[in-house]
Amino acid sequence: MRRCVCPGSFDPVTNGHLDVIERAAGLFDEVVVAVLVNASKKGLFEHEERLRILGEVCAHMGNVRILGFQGLLVDFAQQNGIPVVLKGLRAMTDFDYELSMAQMNHRLTGLETFFVATNPEYSYLSSSLVKEVASYGGDVSGLVPKVVLDRLRERFGGESSRGA
Repeated sequence: MRRCVCPGSFDPVTNGHLDVIERAAGLFDEVVVAVLVNASKKGLFEHEERLRILGEVCAHMGNVRILGFQGLLVDFAQQNGIPVVLKGLRAMTDFDYELSMAQMNHRLTGLETFFVATNPEYSYLSSSLVKEVASYGGDVSGLVPKVVLDRLRERFGGESSRGA
């Protein structure tokens, strides 16, 4: 069985994340979306809420599982028998960072990393940018799934999707 892990904080999950997950689901028999618990960082959405949201937006993909993790990704991958990390790259700056991480992961345990180029439609998109725009009442519809848009409206008020 071909398995991969798509790790991230997903705070919040964007349409760019979903594009990468859907493409992974077409390439692998099983995709584990691993949602990072980062105790030192306060996110907009609690870990459990991010897991629920991802479960909801990935429900149509029968070969995708959502799991939480903390610590090293290589340990999570070994514990779950996953030999490949799949990451989306938006730009060369992503590549520089991700390549170093991939090389370290490979050195630690032999974990392989596959990179996929992000759909150009989402090449500028990040969770941080979505949160910032939404916090100022900007229109983030079309950038995140509806469930995320609704949660952003709850967090920042009804204006977080102005123009939607």
